[in-house]
Amino acid sequence: MTVPREMPEKWPRVRGPGGAEEERRVRANAREYNEKFQYASNCIKTSKYNIVTFLPVNLFEQFQEVANTYFLFLLILQLIPQISSLSWFTTIVPLVLVLTITAVKDATDDYFRHKSDNQVNNRQSQVLISGVLRQEQWMNVRVGDIIKLENNQFVAADLLLLSSSEPHGLCYIETAELDGETNMKVRQAIPVTSELGDTSKLALFDGEVICEPPNNKLDKFGGTLYWKENKYPLSNQNMLLRGCVLRNTEWCFGLVIFAGPDTKLMQNSGRTKFKRTSIDRLMNTLVLWIFGFLVCMGVILAIGNAIWEHEVGVCFQIYLPWDEGVHSAFFSGFLSFWSYIIILNTVVPISLYVSVEVIRLGHSYFINWDKKMYCAKRRTPAEARTTTLNEELGQVEYIFSDKTGTLTQNIMVFSKCSVNGHSYGDVQDMLGHKAELGERPEPVDFSFNPLADPRFQFWDPSLLEAVKLGDPHVHEFFRLLSLCHTVMSEEKSEGELFYKAQSPDEGALVTAARNFGFVFRSRTPKTITVHELGRAITYQLLAILDFNNIRKRMSVIVRSPEGKIRLYCKGADTILLERLHPTNQDLTNVTTDHLNEYAGEGLRTLVLAYKDLEESYYEDWSERLHRASGAPEAREDRLARLYDEVEHDMMLLGATAIEDKLQQGVPETIAILTLANIKIWVLTGDKQETAVNIGYSCKMLTDDMTEVFVVTGHTVLEVREELRKAREKMMDASRSMGNGFSYQEKLSSTKLTSVLEAIAGEYALVINGHSLAHALEADMEVEFLETACACKAVICCRVTPLQKAQVVELVKKYKKAVTLAIGDGANDVSMIKTAHIGVGISGQEGIQAVLASDYSFSQFKFLQRLLLVHGRWSYLRMCKFLCYFFYKNFAFTMVHFWFGFFCGFSAQTVYDQYFITLYNIVYTSLPVLAMGVFDQDVPEQRSMEYPKLYEPGQLNLLFNKREFFICIAQGIYTSVLMFFIPYGVFADATRDDGAQLADYQSFAVTVATSLVIVVSVQIGLDTGFWTAINHFFIWGSLAAYFAILFAMHSDGLFQMFPNQFRFVGNAQNTLAQPTVWLTIALTTVVCVMPVVAFRFLKLDLKPELSDTVRYTQLEGFGELIMSGKNMRLSSLALSGFAARPSASWIETLRKKKGGEGSTACSPSGAPDKTLKV
Repeated sequence: MTVPREMPEKWPRVRGPGGAEEERRVRANAREYNEKFQYASNCIKTSKYNIVTFLPVNLFEQFQEVANTYFLFLLILQLIPQISSLSWFTTIVPLVLVLTITAVKDATDDYFRHKSDNQVNNRQSQVLISGVLRQEQWMNVRVGDIIKLENNQFVAADLLLLSSSEPHGLCYIETAELDGETNMKVRQAIPVTSELGDTSKLALFDGEVICEPPNNKLDKFGGTLYWKENKYPLSNQNMLLRGCVLRNTEWCFGLVIFAGPDTKLMQNSGRTKFKRTSIDRLMNTLVLWIFGFLVCMGVILAIGNAIWEHEVGVCFQIYLPWDEGVHSAFFSGFLSFWSYIIILNTVVPISLYVSVEVIRLGHSYFINWDKKMYCAKRRTPAEARTTTLNEELGQVEYIFSDKTGTLTQNIMVFSKCSVNGHSYGDVQDMLGHKAELGERPEPVDFSFNPLADPRFQFWDPSLLEAVKLGDPHVHEFFRLLSLCHTVMSEEKSEGELFYKAQSPDEGALVTAARNFGFVFRSRTPKTITVHELGRAITYQLLAILDFNNIRKRMSVIVRSPEGKIRLYCKGADTILLERLHPTNQDLTNVTTDHLNEYAGEGLRTLVLAYKDLEESYYEDWSERLHRASGAPEAREDRLARLYDEVEHDMMLLGATAIEDKLQQGVPETIAILTLANIKIWVLTGDKQETAVNIGYSCKMLTDDMTEVFVVTGHTVLEVREELRKAREKMMDASRSMGNGFSYQEKLSSTKLTSVLEAIAGEYALVINGHSLAHALEADMEVEFLETACACKAVICCRVTPLQKAQVVELVKKYKKAVTLAIGDGANDVSMIKTAHIGVGISGQEGIQAVLASDYSFSQFKFLQRLLLVHGRWSYLRMCKFLCYFFYKNFAFTMVHFWFGFFCGFSAQTVYDQYFITLYNIVYTSLPVLAMGVFDQDVPEQRSMEYPKLYEPGQLNLLFNKREFFICIAQGIYTSVLMFFIPYGVFADATRDDGAQLADYQSFAVTVATSLVIVVSVQIGLDTGFWTAINHFFIWGSLAAYFAILFAMHSDGLFQMFPNQFRFVGNAQNTLAQPTVWLTIALTTVVCVMPVVAFRFLKLDLKPELSDTVRYTQLEGFGELIMSGKNMRLSSLALSGFAARPSASWIETLRKKKGGEGSTACSPSGAPDKTLKV
């Protein structure tokens, strides 16, 4: 290879000081040269383990969990004879069970990863080796190899396209595996290599590529090819990325640049940030508190042991000697501390964590199986892509939504246009006047055009007449639409055109031009062929200035058959109007009025302009463009400056307006979510008027609102002033209504107090992207957030993907609220990943949003069911599960604490060690799991009808520190009665034969039986929705307890294991005594009755809204039903609604039975038939 003069003779470093790759150098057909750089092979590995490493690595990962390490520590303590009063299996059985379940799950997941890796790595590819094409497995492909692809084959690695079967080195690819888009995209080889079509020429190709290091940017690539003393710039248009599929191209050759883990596909497969729920964080805190409580109990009992041994135990040394190695009461107390840590460890059982995961998995399956969230049209079910966030779906306070494709269908229809100051598109009646609402005459007849799309409809015939009359402005308007795009045309049969567009907007505009006689037929890298009113014209394509989110415009430069060079440009009005020639001022004013009118109707608008270029200027500009394209550094910036230069002083042609209809059910969904006290913010790239109109269409904005504030300031001071005025207006209105609210200018940055509850009236905030940029600055973000949170609805227009994520991050930072982001496109990915919960809509814009999301479905309206049904139930079930779980374990464990005061603090257990082992994994595990998976407080229809039921989750009322302490108190109360009632009875009780009843084993059986029965009755009281599974698990667990109890005290087990099961017949003898059963019954009643009484009184005196809704079907309970107006009260007011003077529901039931019924009425006097809002 000959090195060109511009190329440095001494190569720069490929790797930096830290080993990171700074640039990549690849030489074609030179494996030995490329192997010096130790580039990754094309073998991919997504699995984590192999047969040798699985056990040690998996166990190491599992013991990263604090709980697992804690139980391993307990197991080690139990192996020390001096401090262990329990057999080692009481800890090792549940620990091994948990570790095994997790290991099996991990192994299964990794097996499927191995299977997938092997399938991909063993795919076949044709590699050019020593001038001959050989079949090689993908894993054996190396950087620098030249490979051949054939039609419909997957691309094996990231390739530089060298040549293809198509003219000019073109090839067509489908990128669905990368970005979800199924439309074809075009890639082109650089001209110098496009002629290398056979293997003999390619075998001699020794070009060298210097390019960027591996990265995850799918839409960017920068590099240079050095060959034959020349250098050629390379861009993303020359690359075929791994994961793409070759389409409509017989064959192509490519040079491997990135392989295996270095490919852009694999670089994008990094792990998503792990999200934890608020209940997870609270649970971790509570577990730490319980550990602290455990240590305190251990210290108390250890001190008791030391005192007892010093005062009492010393007197019994003859027949109760200290263990070997114990020489003082103090050391005895020290050992006793560790013994009690072992015995009392069940206050935090290891089964808690496994049970939580099982319940979450069940909730995820319910979402996946929900037929009411299945879209038959697209055959798309709802999908829970994570199992860790289900209960947080019941606590959402803020929803951040994209507009296009999320609230709307993203199916674009060319609706109206403005050409040279004349507006077209209004529906007209027979006399040519604007038709009234609801009138719709026949659509325009396009039969004159044999290439017209029969599905396209337009209602204003005057535009077609202008085309037929030869209006030059209208012709130029549609000529621009037929030339300025990146659409691919496919003609399956003569005159049957199919357009494949990268965006629905482009497809709609090109289709409109097609129907009005300007038909885009085909394109090559250098030409575009258009049929203009039946006449085929081929334009020379000189340059494409592509669209991106920063430029917000696209241009093409073409040369007409007459030799005239013209630039055509289309883009956002905010960008294009400031780039027009000053002579366009009058036309600009008229067109701006039309744009505002279109935007006010909710239409998406674009401005069209053109500019004639002199031949000499274009030649000079083209030369500079070529140099900038080959620049090794700052290439993007140089190109942007050149694009900006040529796109100035343009002539205005007109504007287009495209309709994007709302999805079905969006207004109703937003209305119901708003009534659930969920605040919805729309973050969109559309212009303000369009977004506001959609806001009214979907009922986010209403005419009943007190005021809609619009922030459009261009400077920091203007934005600050507009936000200040908005707050002042809200405060003034609030004071005038007598709220007596005193506004504080300064708020704490750590805890922002929303003024939402303090102000009167409903407000909305609309803010533009340039204003939002200032509002998000550090010194103003609190003011912006406070103003926005005081509003019922917030719409942010013209926002970038980064700004979307910043807004979500701002609310997360200052508000103690759960956020949910929902979107359908790649521009929503950052917002979806930033929010607590990300939801992807599988719509028209590919599946990038879905791949980044936690939950996905196909229509926005399903969000209502996801939150109000699945989310609310998941939160309710998890809270009830946790409350009961902590209760039953404190009731179980604290009995040991009380027993310590009666056994000389000797760390003797009350229960049999087998009962301790089986309590959490057999006797009480399945009933609480059934409740956690299946429980409901109200049916799903009621959850949807009464949005206010959602508020307890937002306020975190069902499980918090207060509820936790109530559960602990109930557990301790139960343990006191569980120990002292049998203790008191057994002190003087006798058997039927007059013998003393009080022996240790009989006491243990009585207390254990009482415990199992009490906790079973308690879960029966806690269960709100009984299924056959609940019945089977609760009564089955009781039956299993008695069966195991009698088995362990049977002759058979004693004969097999005489050292383990010594107490033959104890259970049978104990439970045969009426005194024992009376004791169990008394303990059960005394433990349960206060709970029953409290719940009964609470239901009568201060019922929750869910109680009200649950019992609406009972006669007479209608008096507690509220009118629709009252349903809009705040949650705090709602929680106390039952305290108003009224007869209790019990009294009402009595009256009803006595025939004194009356119909509950709303304040207006009308019968209040339902609670719907």
